[in-house]
Amino acid sequence: MNPLLIQQLSEKHDERLIGRRTFLKTGACSLGTAAVTSIPLLNSGVDAENATDKQASETLVASLFASLNETQRELICFPFNHPLRSEVQNNWFITKARVGEDFTADQQAMIREIFKGIHSEEYADQIFEQVAWDSDEEGLEDTSIALFGKPGEGKFEFVLTGRHVTRRCDGNSVEGAAFGGPIFYGHQAGNKDIEPPHHPGNAYWYQAKRANEIFQMLDGKQRNLALLGESRKEEGTQTVRLTGKTSQLPGIPMTELLADQQGLVRKVLGDVLAPFRKQDADEALKLVEDAGFDHLHMAFYKNEDLGNDGIWDVWQIEGPSSLIFFRGAPHVHAYIHIRDGSDV
Repeated sequence: MNPLLIQQLSEKHDERLIGRRTFLKTGACSLGTAAVTSIPLLNSGVDAENATDKQASETLVASLFASLNETQRELICFPFNHPLRSEVQNNWFITKARVGEDFTADQQAMIREIFKGIHSEEYADQIFEQVAWDSDEEGLEDTSIALFGKPGEGKFEFVLTGRHVTRRCDGNSVEGAAFGGPIFYGHQAGNKDIEPPHHPGNAYWYQAKRANEIFQMLDGKQRNLALLGESRKEEGTQTVRLTGKTSQLPGIPMTELLADQQGLVRKVLGDVLAPFRKQDADEALKLVEDAGFDHLHMAFYKNEDLGNDGIWDVWQIEGPSSLIFFRGAPHVHAYIHIRDGSDV
């Protein structure tokens, strides 16, 4: 099964990343083992050797927190309800600390394993390579992190940010929020800012290909509802603002789609969530269903069509308490924000 990994990285891309692949299979693996076994867990109730997949990243966050010295805590630790915790951008550093400069080798290994652990096994290595490529091969070393609350003692959230990456790990501390809040992923495949229309080597273009299958199934009336002009602007956290509306959202409502078309929309949701670990993907889908699948709207945007080929590079799925926004022009920028409907 791997229609999702439809594109191989370009030869030049592969050449630049081969050193990092070797590193990931050797140094990161051995350091990760050392980090898990050498630092005691902080009131987690789970020892590292017996931690389940569901607990692994959360357990490591507690271990990381326990290992911090005072200088590091001043750099990256905040109260749980600090407003910074809710921020999201396509290219930003949540703190001044850099993973590769301000943390020990064991701490860096834990951060890598936390990051990999919140992704599915199928995609974790590919996403790690994407982050490396987009940071000029610096990888997670050129990202920043923040810790909110006190992992192992109460509510907490670990946030990692950089170019084309905002990820969260919260142990379900943020009630009613998939992933603990809005997340961001993206990819600039190759050396040019503007990708070719078929997006060779892009780690996430498979999602847009599936979304465009839906458009091809639409009849003329449905296309008139679904195809719009200008998409929303990217304005950081404002980009993923949820409206609470069940109608008058951009695009075609699910109630205007036939059963097989709705089924393909569900497959798009599955594709979007495929890179992430199962419990987070399952929670996101449940929140979407609880808010009402029929309230979702899907829109495609014609004014940013690379190559003018009618394969829509920009599209979104929006509901009263959910938003998946995918911009494939000039390269991929994508936001996900899914919450409990009562919390919007």
